Amino acid sequence: MSEDSAPEIVLALEIDDPALADRLAVLLGNIAGLRLAAPGEAATATVMARDPRIMPDDIALTQRELDVLALMAEGASNKLIARQLGISVHTVKFHVGSLLDKLDATGRTDAVAHAARRGVIEL
Repeated sequence: MSEDSAPEIVLALEIDDPALADRLAVLLGNIAGLRLAAPGEAATATVMARDPRIMPDDIALTQRELDVLALMAEGASNKLIARQLGISVHTVKFHVGSLLDKLDATGRTDAVAHAARRGVIEL
């Protein structure tokens, strides 16, 4: 490498799906200044594919909160959520409040948007 050229980026792929890993390796393998890391080699950056069923570490939602969040994402009212989950409207309001706190959201729509951006739910 000459003094004027950019430093080489060594990229590690940590992806459980072999087909996806192979496709990415082919696409990324021809980019100038980028080299895929060998197994066990230190890398400048890592591309990881996470299991969408695994919640981010910093968000700890209960299963019931996830149920309420999924129905909120569908636009269900508190009354409809209560009816579908067999709980009281008061309990739904409690869960909604907890979701707003945990997702640092200002309202129901904001909570759903935050959850989708963080990978907690898929829209």
